[in-house]
Amino acid sequence: RELSNFDYLMKLNEMAGRSYNDLNQYPVLPWVLSDYASPTLNLADPAVFRDLSKPMGAQDPAQADLVRQTYELFDDPDIPRFHYGSHYSTMGFVLYYLLRLEPFTSHHKALQSGRFDHADRLFHSLGQTYHSCTHSSSDVKELIPELFCLPDVLLNRNGLSLGTRQDGQAVDDVRLPPWASDAVDFVAKHRAALECDHVSERLHQWVDLIFGAKQRGPAAAGALNVFFYLTYEGTVDLS
Repeated sequence: RELSNFDYLMKLNEMAGRSYNDLNQYPVLPWVLSDYASPTLNLADPAVFRDLSKPMGAQDPAQADLVRQTYELFDDPDIPRFHYGSHYSTMGFVLYYLLRLEPFTSHHKALQSGRFDHADRLFHSLGQTYHSCTHSSSDVKELIPELFCLPDVLLNRNGLSLGTRQDGQAVDDVRLPPWASDAVDFVAKHRAALECDHVSERLHQWVDLIFGAKQRGPAAAGALNVFFYLTYEGTVDLS
């Protein structure tokens, strides 16, 4: 293969105007795995992968039915129909993932009026984050490149006091799936999943949702891929 899936996606992000220099237009990469509970990761098993033909908010059949009903029943003279009241990539979501690294720690605190967000809303567990993103119409975020190449994003090397969740768990290093022995192992296996044949054969479906024909219009509606109208280019007059 002349070009890795990672490099291909990064080039698409660049061509779409996304950049590491803009937290509001930060590079976006897909969730590729759905299994964050098994003791081992078998990339030969199709069941461990996320469905790349569907947005995160439509991975779970019951949730897909809910967002479809939301779209069909919504009726407002001023606001177009939508499946999700949020988006797959925002500055807040980028800072959610990058919380443990500067300068993003400082950016996160600035966004939260000088303090860390409530511990229950911080990036604490990959499995719990995936579950949230597949069982909510307001949290449908995709991933960032660092989760495929930078183990430090998962480690609290700076000893930040991130608080204690309501279930009594202290927020420190991000909790990894059982199949990952440490952050380095997770990133290596996560990157291997992105580059495997199963993903390579289906990646174009996700590209259609984010960068291609299913971004807007009837194709987006049919793919359960319509977001709140203010998240689209051209809907806000910036002049």
